[in-house]
Amino acid sequence: MSDEQMQFKKNEPTERIYRPLKLSTNEIREGCISITGGDGEETRLCVVNEELRQGIDFVSKFAQTVTFFGSARFEEGNEYYEKARRIARRISEELEYAVVTGGGPGIMEAGNRGASEGKGASIGMTIQLPFEQTTNSYVSDAISFYFFFTRKVALTYSAEVYVYFPGGFGTLDEFFEILTLKQTQKISPVPIILVGKEFWTPVVKLIEHDLLERHKTISPQDVGLYYMTDDEDEIIEIIKHAPRRDE
Repeated sequence: MSDEQMQFKKNEPTERIYRPLKLSTNEIREGCISITGGDGEETRLCVVNEELRQGIDFVSKFAQTVTFFGSARFEEGNEYYEKARRIARRISEELEYAVVTGGGPGIMEAGNRGASEGKGASIGMTIQLPFEQTTNSYVSDAISFYFFFTRKVALTYSAEVYVYFPGGFGTLDEFFEILTLKQTQKISPVPIILVGKEFWTPVVKLIEHDLLERHKTISPQDVGLYYMTDDEDEIIEIIKHAPRRDE
């Protein structure tokens, strides 16, 4: 790896530095090892810092973005796959927003595919796994992460809207994390849209009945932190009127 590719300095100035190159996860780790001398804890901290910096710099290139979440297991022809594809295409064509996903299969592929069909920016933030991990063929610009949590920060860093389709543990984890950040005002009041009423209704009932009414572990206003709708025109209108994150 060349000195230019490394782009690591022990005494960097405090002002923000945008790295023009995207380093692979292996290049980041090798660069960090060269700085830390192989110290395991310091290397880990260095890798986390560089992944966060590179991920945030990467997504900051796009003025307005919508992030899609959902199952990696849905295939072409599945109702949610096709819905995500249509919505992503309209986001690109009508609103000219970039569509951001985890870059893999399922809903991620559908979102990237729709954005690509709409001639818009189709962004993939992939994860390095011990088994084969492929980036879907509809991604126009991608970046890879070793840590799930650094990837999650980048996925959610600057989106104008978060759109959640049915999914598994990862989707629910991402939904409740963003919901908590919005509830505690750690992020701006970004719209959270739940697509797929059949799937999300039991989750919403858990929130509204068990958490609010039965146990009172949340406040009444917390049930207004999200939208649940299958109406594609309504989804586009919510996105269209969402405040910009830099406002």
